[in-house]
Amino acid sequence: MSRPRQGGTVLVGDADWWRQAVVYQIYPRSFADSDGDGIGDLPGITSRVSYLRDLGVDAVWLSPFYPSALADGGYDVDDYRNVDPRFGTLDDFDEMLTALTEAGIKLIIDIVPNHTSNRHEWFQAALAAPKGSPERDKYLFRDGIGPGGEEPPSDWASAFGGSAWERVADGQWYLHRFAVEQPDLNWDNREVRDDFLRTLRFWSDRGVSGFRVDVAHMTAKRLPDELPTMEQLQAMPFDGSHPTLDRDEVHEIYAEWREVFNSYDPPRTAVAEAWVPAHRRARYASAEGLGQAFNFDLLQAPFEAEAFRDVIARNLDLAAQSGSSTTWVLSNHDLVRHATRYGLPHDPAEFKQGRTWLLSRGTEPVLDADRGLRRARAATLLELALPGSAYIYQGEELGLHEVADIPDHARQDPTFARKPGSDVGRDGVRVPLPWTAAGESYGFGPGAAHLPQPEWFAEVAASGQSDDPASTLSLYREAIAMRHRLQCEEQLEWLDTGHEDVLAFSRPNGWTCVTNFSDKPADLPAGQVLLASAELDGEGRLPAETTAWLQR
Repeated sequence: MSRPRQGGTVLVGDADWWRQAVVYQIYPRSFADSDGDGIGDLPGITSRVSYLRDLGVDAVWLSPFYPSALADGGYDVDDYRNVDPRFGTLDDFDEMLTALTEAGIKLIIDIVPNHTSNRHEWFQAALAAPKGSPERDKYLFRDGIGPGGEEPPSDWASAFGGSAWERVADGQWYLHRFAVEQPDLNWDNREVRDDFLRTLRFWSDRGVSGFRVDVAHMTAKRLPDELPTMEQLQAMPFDGSHPTLDRDEVHEIYAEWREVFNSYDPPRTAVAEAWVPAHRRARYASAEGLGQAFNFDLLQAPFEAEAFRDVIARNLDLAAQSGSSTTWVLSNHDLVRHATRYGLPHDPAEFKQGRTWLLSRGTEPVLDADRGLRRARAATLLELALPGSAYIYQGEELGLHEVADIPDHARQDPTFARKPGSDVGRDGVRVPLPWTAAGESYGFGPGAAHLPQPEWFAEVAASGQSDDPASTLSLYREAIAMRHRLQCEEQLEWLDTGHEDVLAFSRPNGWTCVTNFSDKPADLPAGQVLLASAELDGEGRLPAETTAWLQR
């Protein structure tokens, strides 16, 4: 049974709840550990539902919890309709979902359609079956080239380093655009399509409200007889005809998914992780497709007024084209936390900001941690004032920085081993959360955590921030609660501040957001100040790198 959000204007059960929702991403291995094995689990999440309720989020996005060898943090799935025993059972899942529902929180789960794990029953059957068999047709097997087919079918590289092809015992090769343990599926195979429809119904029937679709742009593939080189592949345009990325046929897949979603009341939602050019994103977000698509532009933008305004304006236009609402993301499980990114010099040449800093194990360039957090608080308050949905990654509400100095022997991300010297992986953003200032794992669990936690976690633990009105946790709680009270139509109007480094806009109900991106105080427009990411100066001006909300 749904219930109204306290102080809000929209019922949690409304079919359009997702359009301006605040969604909290949980990486389950690192959220809360109930049994002391060092790995977070579903009962651990259930034990922290009151924290999520007090934070005020509308929904939780749960990263993969399926049976997995964890070759890629759970994105190598053995069984799409079960729970990894390390995380619990299906009964534990149901108990967690019930607790979230009673707290007025929806649940979105990750689904991984591009590939299975190499332990999946389909792939094991494919290995046991001969070349050309129906079992192999569920994946993308090819003969090798050169004498005896000993060379891979092409020189394509995996996203995690090394070849994108792996040879099996009888000499054929299978495609894996990610880790070798993640063989790509053949979505031209009807059995593959039908089985995923069964999976969508399985979780929807249990009460899941939506799905986050991993690398949604990669499911449909057409591999020509003569494969292009890696250089040729990378030069191909995103026009719907690329052999492996963003093919037009992908939308036929999601149209079938939409039929399943719309068979429920309210319809199930979905959001696409689609790393495609902006003009290609609208089809993923259409009402005939997944319904919403991630906008990652702020993850790559510098902390500058012009850059933020460009990203916001462009993505609101795209959302209007699709009829969807846009999404705003500042941190997630794959990229350096924004409190850290904003404390480092912005490098336009880096696709993933902070990579060079990570390679130095956090020594070069020097991190200005205080400035990074100040900017992060300002950016978050701006994000929460925008129309559309806001995605929060676990721990950002504590102001957590990236953990850069993880010992090499403790690293788990496959990119660390497969790209030596060029990528240390994503472990630094996946370090288990600090719940208390004391304890072997700072309250994460009864024992040690699966990734080492730094000593400075004691200073930012949730327990120490909960009753501190100046803490980042308190700022998030107050901002999310106020956002619900102020929520209105999905529009904004840009305001002229007279300063190129000060960005301001108003929402239809007179809710105004002003962000000072400069290093000097700025005057505020007329209105009652409701909330600010830092204290105003003695003259009532907006400090440098600060956001304020006002009501006219």
